[in-house]
Amino acid sequence: MQNKSKTFVIGLALTAILGIIVASQQSPAATSSPARFEPSDRHAKVSRLVTTFIERRHYSRARVDDELSVNMFSSFIDALDGNRIFFYADDIDDFKQYEKQLDDAVRRGQMQPVFDIFNIFHARNRDRIEYSINLLEQEPDFSIDEEFNFDRTDADWIADENEMNDIWRKRVKNDALRLTLTDKTWAETKDILRKRYERGLRGLDQIKNDDVFEVFMNSYARTLDPHSSYLSPRNSEEYRIQMSLSYEGIGASLQLEDDYVTVLNIIAGGPAAIDGQLAPKDRITAVGQEDGEMVDVIGWRLDDVVQLIRGPGGTTVRLQILAAGAAPGSEEKVLELGRDRIKLEAQAAQKDTVTVPRGDKELRIGIITVPSFYQDFNARVAGDKDYTSTTHDVERLVHELENEGIDGIVLDLRGNGGGHLSEARDLSGLFIERGPVVQLRSHSGNIEILRDQTPSSIFKGPLAVLVNRYSASASEIFAAAIQDYGRGVVIGQQTFGKGSVQNLYSLDRYVRQDDPGFGQLTLTIGKYYRVTGDSTQHRGVLPDISLPSIVDPAIVGESARDYALPWDQIKAVDHSTEVSLDGAIDVLSREHSARATENPDFDFIMRDIEAFESLREQKAVSLNLEKRQVEREQQNQDRLDRENTRRVAHGLEPLATIEELETQDSPDYLLQEAAQIVADMAGLGLPQTAASFDPPGSSIAN
Repeated sequence: MQNKSKTFVIGLALTAILGIIVASQQSPAATSSPARFEPSDRHAKVSRLVTTFIERRHYSRARVDDELSVNMFSSFIDALDGNRIFFYADDIDDFKQYEKQLDDAVRRGQMQPVFDIFNIFHARNRDRIEYSINLLEQEPDFSIDEEFNFDRTDADWIADENEMNDIWRKRVKNDALRLTLTDKTWAETKDILRKRYERGLRGLDQIKNDDVFEVFMNSYARTLDPHSSYLSPRNSEEYRIQMSLSYEGIGASLQLEDDYVTVLNIIAGGPAAIDGQLAPKDRITAVGQEDGEMVDVIGWRLDDVVQLIRGPGGTTVRLQILAAGAAPGSEEKVLELGRDRIKLEAQAAQKDTVTVPRGDKELRIGIITVPSFYQDFNARVAGDKDYTSTTHDVERLVHELENEGIDGIVLDLRGNGGGHLSEARDLSGLFIERGPVVQLRSHSGNIEILRDQTPSSIFKGPLAVLVNRYSASASEIFAAAIQDYGRGVVIGQQTFGKGSVQNLYSLDRYVRQDDPGFGQLTLTIGKYYRVTGDSTQHRGVLPDISLPSIVDPAIVGESARDYALPWDQIKAVDHSTEVSLDGAIDVLSREHSARATENPDFDFIMRDIEAFESLREQKAVSLNLEKRQVEREQQNQDRLDRENTRRVAHGLEPLATIEELETQDSPDYLLQEAAQIVADMAGLGLPQTAASFDPPGSSIAN
């Protein structure tokens, strides 16, 4: 996001507000007549204005033509029915007439085709919920051996009503089975599901013409790249509240995916980040206040769930969570989080030290955790030289660690989704000598080079940057600079791959003052490039030494998102690499591999990943109660066995039950190994000049 003072704020998109279609999977009881949605003159004006912005200012210089129209059509259908459970094949065939007309529609402001499609969707949605409610009159037979295919994203469109009914019968049966597995009686299950489905009906009745328009315009913007979006006036205000971080909450951005309110990302410094148990892609299935009853929220509007989660600071909210990747009906956990304001101070970098044995001595490795690239911008503009910022805090922490006598530093950027570009530049400057840090190419083709403004580096000892798939944007700029200058090693997982910059346009500024209410457009207007000329977009930063991760890059990351801008290159900018670490990295990798082979913690991680991948590959679940109970018990036993294998290898007492396992704090194996690698670097005498480093003859005392 860019403003006139050339200050950028970069990071993962804060919020995707698609809750207005009311958990599509649930529409309701057939007592009211179907609504008919129609476009307004205002919609025509907004679509024309947005199209002008897209063609003139988007980074890709997109042409709004038939090719983009096909993508628009596909994106809109996916937004409405991505799991292919509402539309018939005949519906899609009928809609095909609009496939190459939507470009003309947005350019001319003729939105009727969009609303015609939505009206069919709305009718299908209502019809399915009426059917679902009727199914609750009879208790399902859970002894029948059949399966529910919960992932239909790649399935054929539904052929006829018989197929549609069978799909929805199994959906309702799975909903009921999930509750039965939590020891609910049929009467309790029926009551919960009826309320859930009827709530969906009420939600359908609350949809307005502006909501329909917003869903389509978001689909339109997302065909350009995943970070461009349109927000209606109502949701623009919600976005402003979230960006100001002025509300009381848990510090998590949410979006609606199918039936579930899903965690988009965790906001650094908030209660969820501090607690550490909530993760992106986790699904919230119920919410409870303090000690109150848990309220089932599957099928709720996004904004209604947000209102349940928010509340006064100092109070507690409980969230029932279906873990990311777990099949519907898998065992869930309940998190208890204290609400609080998300303060800049809570996002501050923190330090710690770990001790690593090496031969007959112990090395002290400093750990600096950086949750985001934050900055008190107002204090900076006011001329306060001591304004709060990532760079100022890390500089102070480095000096404190050096005074404590450390042998190296791990800078932990895991889960750091970005922040101020100037902080990424300045933080890089603390560790490299003066030079360029990052290049910014605008939609016009102009290239701006951002240079380190610090005279020299403040720390010259061994340095590692620890990253994961959720390290994005500013984190990637910093990690890339450290890597490109040979200043340290990057350890962990391939980063997210967000190498684009967005600008926020308040559309009311571009119309008459007596005609407000046009909403806002977020548009990608530039891309970032390393000093080597390589983009961080799509590809991210590849670690020098890879560590295992449960996060699947095929599911999470820029490359996993539709219409992501591609990786590319521009001309490299002159920079002086401090030292070639290629030979050292070979040695460090061998030492790491040797440790991993003998370390029961790494065996535990790999077996955990294997088990999780097996669950992720599931596309269907059994609707037989006995089988589901056996599967759940087996999964819990497997978890317990994996942990006990690890504990016994460390000489610890095995745990007796899964309940005991839930109370255990898991060691941070990856951070421990990062410290080991920095200790290896210290053993090699790194950093040093390339000429003085001789990899074949090197050895490290263990």
